[in-house]
Amino acid sequence: MIRNIIFDWSGTLVDDLPAVLAATNALFEQCGVEKLSLEQFRAEFCLPFKHFYDRFVPHVPLADLERSFHAHYRRVQDQVAALPHARGFLLFCRQDGLRTFVLSTVHKDYFALQSAAQGFDQFIERAYTGVWDKRLKIVEVLAENQLVAAETLFIGDMQHDVETARHGGVRSCAVLTGYNRLDQLRASEPDVIVEHLGELRKILERDGLEWKPLAEGDGGAHPICTVGGLIFNDDDRVLMIRTQKWSNLWGIPGGKIKFGEASIRALEREIKEETNLEIGEVVFVMAQDCIHSTEFYRRAHFVLLNYTCRARGPVEVRLNEEAQEFRWVTAGQAPGMPLNQPTRRLLEKVFSPGK
Repeated sequence: MIRNIIFDWSGTLVDDLPAVLAATNALFEQCGVEKLSLEQFRAEFCLPFKHFYDRFVPHVPLADLERSFHAHYRRVQDQVAALPHARGFLLFCRQDGLRTFVLSTVHKDYFALQSAAQGFDQFIERAYTGVWDKRLKIVEVLAENQLVAAETLFIGDMQHDVETARHGGVRSCAVLTGYNRLDQLRASEPDVIVEHLGELRKILERDGLEWKPLAEGDGGAHPICTVGGLIFNDDDRVLMIRTQKWSNLWGIPGGKIKFGEASIRALEREIKEETNLEIGEVVFVMAQDCIHSTEFYRRAHFVLLNYTCRARGPVEVRLNEEAQEFRWVTAGQAPGMPLNQPTRRLLEKVFSPGK
């Protein structure tokens, strides 16, 4: 049974990635190094920091890099915000009597400001911050707080966090809300990968805090029915969105059908939730089986009901937390994008029906 949870901070409870990227690029510019895009940064960033700095600015002393980074970061740290589901998960921990700790590289001053601003400080029993290599600290954290390793779960967003859990002999959960991509997290082999803390909460509630990660993602005894829409705008461009849970590939918005909900109503609801768009002219195109796709972040069997539709009213896309980016593209541009396979099959059916 899980009785204790150790959280990483950045990318796990708060979203500081935009601020860290801005400060890093300001530092790089100062050092005469080319700036990184968000995707380049996520692909290259690693812990401990020294390994990352050695790759890009090996000629600059570490102490100078740290001073410069912090000078820039202080100007942008007001961008740091709580991640979706973080507060709810902390409330769940309190209600179920779980002990909660933080083990993070974040500077103690930033942690104090950010945790107070988000109201998270009230939920944390003890915070270990400014830790450059968490692997060297976790055993001490367990011993000082008399935590049983088998009853402790470490939650983080990076390979270093999974390695830290392994060093401490505790359970590991990787979340897709932070710095490392799905392929990086998979390579580190955590006990479980979840899209966000809300999903982990459902797993723990379902299993009564017993640790049964192998059951996660199987979807029970039956396939999961979902809907997805290829949305056209007035210029006949289609909307593509990119998500972490589909290996950072591009696809279409959609989601699960609720019990008792008609499929078209589910499509309208999911698209509104994920993109803020109202749709009309809905036409069914195809059904697809998607069984344990390696592109998806967990094992699952989906029955995908795919439609075309048209955006109506004000066409202002606002993504929720499930997606990272969107583009309106032409029928000719879409196939050249890195697409997930179900979306590629749908595009072929819609634009090349004779193939």
